[in-house]
Amino acid sequence: MTEQQASPRTPDTDSGKADDPSLWHLFKAAPRAVRWPCYTLVAVLLVLALVAASGYVVLRRALPEVDGTLEVPGLSASVEVVRDAHGIPHLYGDTDADLARAQGFVHAQERFFEMDLRRHVTSGRLAELFGEDALQTDKFIRTMGWRRVAERELALVSPDTRELLGEYAEGVNAYLDQRGPTRLAEEYAVMGLAGLRYTPEPWTEVDSLAWLKAMAWDLRGNMVEEIDRVMASLDHDPAQVAQLYPPYPYDQHPPIVQGGGVVDGVFEQHASGNSTRNPRRPAYPQEVVDALERVRRDVAAMPDLLGRGDGIGSNSWVVDGEHSATGMPILANDPHLGVSMPGIWMQMGLHCREMTLDCTLDTSGFTFSGVPGVVIGHNADIAWGFTNLGPDVTDLYLEQIEGATWLQDGKAKPLELRQETIKVRDGEDFQLQIRETAHGPLISDVSAEFSTVGANAPTDVPGERGNGYAVALAWTALDPQPTADAILELNRASNWDEFRDAAADFAVPAQNLVYADREGHIGYQAPGRIPIRKSGNDGRMPAEGWVSANDWTGDYIPFDGLPSVLDPDEGFIVTANQAVVGESYPWHITTDWDRGYRATRIRLLLEHEGELSVADMAAIQLDTANPLAPVLVPYLLDIGDLPSAYYRDGQELLAEWDFTQPADSAAAAYFSVVWSNLLRLAFHDDLREGNWPHGGDRWIGVVSAQLEDPASAWWDDKTTHEVVETRDDILRQAMMDARDELTKRRSLDPSDWTWGHLHRLDLRSSTLGESGIALVERLFNRTGYEVGGGPAIVNAMSWDATLGYGVSAAPSMRMVVSLADFDDSRWINLTGVSGHPVSPHYVDQTELFVDGEYLPWAFSREAVTEAGEDVLVLEPAPEE
Repeated sequence: MTEQQASPRTPDTDSGKADDPSLWHLFKAAPRAVRWPCYTLVAVLLVLALVAASGYVVLRRALPEVDGTLEVPGLSASVEVVRDAHGIPHLYGDTDADLARAQGFVHAQERFFEMDLRRHVTSGRLAELFGEDALQTDKFIRTMGWRRVAERELALVSPDTRELLGEYAEGVNAYLDQRGPTRLAEEYAVMGLAGLRYTPEPWTEVDSLAWLKAMAWDLRGNMVEEIDRVMASLDHDPAQVAQLYPPYPYDQHPPIVQGGGVVDGVFEQHASGNSTRNPRRPAYPQEVVDALERVRRDVAAMPDLLGRGDGIGSNSWVVDGEHSATGMPILANDPHLGVSMPGIWMQMGLHCREMTLDCTLDTSGFTFSGVPGVVIGHNADIAWGFTNLGPDVTDLYLEQIEGATWLQDGKAKPLELRQETIKVRDGEDFQLQIRETAHGPLISDVSAEFSTVGANAPTDVPGERGNGYAVALAWTALDPQPTADAILELNRASNWDEFRDAAADFAVPAQNLVYADREGHIGYQAPGRIPIRKSGNDGRMPAEGWVSANDWTGDYIPFDGLPSVLDPDEGFIVTANQAVVGESYPWHITTDWDRGYRATRIRLLLEHEGELSVADMAAIQLDTANPLAPVLVPYLLDIGDLPSAYYRDGQELLAEWDFTQPADSAAAAYFSVVWSNLLRLAFHDDLREGNWPHGGDRWIGVVSAQLEDPASAWWDDKTTHEVVETRDDILRQAMMDARDELTKRRSLDPSDWTWGHLHRLDLRSSTLGESGIALVERLFNRTGYEVGGGPAIVNAMSWDATLGYGVSAAPSMRMVVSLADFDDSRWINLTGVSGHPVSPHYVDQTELFVDGEYLPWAFSREAVTEAGEDVLVLEPAPEE
């Protein structure tokens, strides 16, 4: 459902901003004495229409040329750019260098503002564009030093990767040289009207590498969970905290790799064993938990380019030829990320006209604008997909600081110091001093909240506290690694061994990699740089930095010891952020896995369907079965004393419900609102606001366990001192509140209720889409799509119960790859390939996506040519 078709917004499903009144409404509301004469109004409206028309013409100047011929300096030969009806480009060239240069040019054509914004974020330079409001973000990122790390990584990548990064950058710059800022992106034209005088700098290799730091930050693992555990521990005993963070249910949801273990440092699929880890749970006083609650908000204020929260995950699975209707493997992938405009991915193909030593690429899939190569997709021999592994790769350390030193084991060690200047639009430059210990940068220096944590943190060190303790961030992404090599190596891999060699370079963010090839093999590999901690630190709580027993060892889980499997006996592999291995695994990866509801549902569907076609695999991606419903609904149906037929209306919907959540379901709407109210009634009185339940997979596990104990203390409402509520009291009230809420939001008649009316997908630009200017927001945003799905559901259109029912994270794309015939594969993007809001390809895949449809994925030259709508030839520019 598009914005034009959408019903009126409700406060918690949108930004909360009221629609600005139209000119006509303003005219009607004016006092009679000051109303303009009608002829004057008509004249003004005509002028405004002319201005709008001319403005539209100005905005269209930023659209790229998609046919004809353009000159690009540095090409050794021509490159063809064949675009289909949805603007998806396939590039054909004679060398890898030419393809990389052309990819940079085409990315800049469609997405340069997005690229420019990302490099300002990752280099801590947002304040240059947006003024003092962005200064805190810049200080935080400068302190972590994302760009400094990227600069060091440029020296570590292979010469070939460095060359292609350079070629890519030159392609971007060739496009910049041909156009002024207002012809690069509509955003520059609008920002120019606000007084910004800005010319983008040339693109560099480091700009591409720094984007990997943003990826790693958004997918970093359990840093927020560490804070939340501390917050919960003050008001609740260890047993209660354990109920809020239940262990992974291995008996219900098997891990990705089953029955494996490590022998002599090498993971072997069929080893077995048993071991457990006893988490350290230090006691924290009230003031520390209060401070950590503010820390959580401070971290949440950081820009997220991929998204964050419970819905950030993915599905990927692969079946072998025995389970496939084609007789060859089929691989499916749909990464779940934050929703934004434009979407995170841009589809593209990179093809050598002839494979030679100088031309090795024949690959197609989903790319990141700003980064050369294909991130997820397939080449002529193999296909691969990603889901987030989510290892624990961050730790917070409390540090004892004395002057320019920090203390450990009673010894003073020098702080590493550096000074940086942050330029601020319409303001004075800000001088930032950054301090680091061996654990990492002192983020407390740029965050009053982190500083408060240090000042109040518990310690066994004798003597006066003085000014308290600083807080350092240890994070694997701050250690330079050649992750960029892995992307290009995946593009060129032709078999399992070459695929694993590429995975070995994939340091951060660590991903579950799923594999299939044209020889019929399927496989899984966990890559990533995962620290091995000393015995004093299990990674779940902030650690005391002055005790060396809490340090990381300096070693990482060896690649050969990370879980992997090739051609498993059951004939398929499912990854959906569940546990990777069982409890026998000797090293700590994380304890904060997704609980496995999506993975188990996918496994069930794979086992049930028999021989699977491409269409069958796509249908699984769209599955909306709710894993909580079969557990909770029987309890709701047992509530027999609802006070009137009015309140029983919703309950009657549940009696006939099939437990799925399509957009048009009334029962799904009622159940979801009951769930939201249940979480509020049961837990808001017990927990601090930062710990309020979002309703995702962990909370499904928490509530499922508590349903079996009708007298559990969690059910009692602490605000009603004279009454002790039980489970059924809370369920009854949640059902009554849900009925009242839906009546207010939608209709007295339950037949008018739909889940999609509440559950809207709003695609908003993170910059001008939040400007507060209605006309500008309407230009850049697309809102009001009614969708099904939800958290812990395969079709993971997630929502956050603390924010409302609107979509907070979603499948950012969907793909199904047929290894029998790549041209039979299917793909779809959440938005479109273009970042230009006046382009026909800005959201031309969104309605298809919402409707559960896919596009044909042409790969062979014949199929690409047949689907082609526009052909742009990039010619070498004459040498001067």
